[in-house]
Amino acid sequence: MKKVVAGVIGAGRIGKLHIHNLKANPNVRLKMVSDLFADQLQDWFKDSGVEEITKDYNDIFEDQEINTVFICSPTSTHADLIKMAAKSNKHVFCEKPISFDDAETIAAFQDVQDAGVKFQVGFNRRFDRNFNEMQNRVRSGKVGDVHILKITSRDPNPPHLDYIETSGGMFMDMSIHDFDMARYLVGSEVVEVFAKGTSLVNPAIAEKNDIDTAIITLTFENGALGVIDNSREAVYGYDQRIEVFGNKGALMADNETATNLKYFHAETVEMDQPLHFFLERYNDSFIRETEDFVNSILNDTETPVVFKDGIMAQRIAQAARESYESGKPVKVNHGVG
Repeated sequence: MKKVVAGVIGAGRIGKLHIHNLKANPNVRLKMVSDLFADQLQDWFKDSGVEEITKDYNDIFEDQEINTVFICSPTSTHADLIKMAAKSNKHVFCEKPISFDDAETIAAFQDVQDAGVKFQVGFNRRFDRNFNEMQNRVRSGKVGDVHILKITSRDPNPPHLDYIETSGGMFMDMSIHDFDMARYLVGSEVVEVFAKGTSLVNPAIAEKNDIDTAIITLTFENGALGVIDNSREAVYGYDQRIEVFGNKGALMADNETATNLKYFHAETVEMDQPLHFFLERYNDSFIRETEDFVNSILNDTETPVVFKDGIMAQRIAQAARESYESGKPVKVNHGVG
């Protein structure tokens, strides 16, 4: 049977997750991993099941057997690596966001189009079983016309300050998942964003020109309204809840917990906290997004998350940052350039 022969660029936390999932996929041969710190990963490499590890990502692009590249490196490298992959005639899976700049993103995708290779953005939450089913029911008319979308998305711990300096800010790094979910669930483009933000978790985050707490309101093309609340620190776990409300009803997706048991006794009622880490909460969705991407290559079908999804989430994030800085609502760019 024909297989996808893959190379992975970046063996950090998200890269290792994809490597683990790719190794478990019978339709994938994971041939090579590239990481600048490959020399420090030799112990991990021995048990990883990866055939080759290298410090030079060019080794992946030059390998004639490799037909697919997973880009899991820092965002600042994405656009150039996408271009190199396309020019090497390799399919591309790229972690979000595609880049920090519209022109860079569009130029990279132009190379993808010219090469005729597959391209998918890593918005894994679309593949969560509950959120996916919510979208199916919204599309089938269960809630009627969508009036209000509410997304709560809070991390259990803030990232390291060094990461914040290169992440593009909370709207681009963290909220971008929620912007994608908003488009995915409502089925309409976001036309305007109004964002308020502050640093309540750690004042040092403000010193890095970023925020850790935000309320974001969205106006959709179809007239629906959305509200997103974000925090970098929820002490009780990874807090991920969504509600879609319409003229025929509402759909709610609650947090995932280790069990759904509740313990009733004389003093109180107890239940499990939300799962604490995003790898626990969303691991199944990471597996499904990889499987669907691989299947799109093997079956020559459209990838489930396309370029437009990537650039529109990126543009909403840019508008949110502009709104936060100006204190005013900001229109979202829907143009080609």
